[in-house]
Amino acid sequence: MREKMNRKSLAAGLGAASLLGLGLYLAVPAASADPAPSPSTTASPQPKAKDGRPGAQQRPWKHRARFAARGVHGEATVRGKDEKFHVRTWQRGEITGRSGATLTVRSADGVTWTWNTDGKTRVRKDGAKSAPTALAAGDRVIVMGQREGTTRTIGLVVVPKKK
Repeated sequence: MREKMNRKSLAAGLGAASLLGLGLYLAVPAASADPAPSPSTTASPQPKAKDGRPGAQQRPWKHRARFAARGVHGEATVRGKDEKFHVRTWQRGEITGRSGATLTVRSADGVTWTWNTDGKTRVRKDGAKSAPTALAAGDRVIVMGQREGTTRTIGLVVVPKKK
């Protein structure tokens, strides 16, 4: 009789624990997804884009430049505002050649990509605005832009300040 009682108690305990676990599994992510603001904290205002969307950044390339400074090169496919897919690409390295509107950049791992400049290309050299003509062979750069087929077009070139 006592053995039956222990089995029933054990089964009831396991059932209760399972229900509690399931409840926590479902409730915790839902609660943490949209937490209520605490009255003691004040929210800092989110930056807004020119079109007024909250959370959007005024200068989207700013943080990408910091990310690219830690890596060597890379690409990502993103969906644009036009609902089409675009390949965004970046590279950190040294300018090994320059011919008109074309730059050749070699990364530390030996990868060499050819980049084209256009009227929309922005250049930041030593922390100030500059022109693509100011770039020369031997400059250490971070290049960001997009790829269409095999053509890479520069959106932004950053020449970090020399230490």
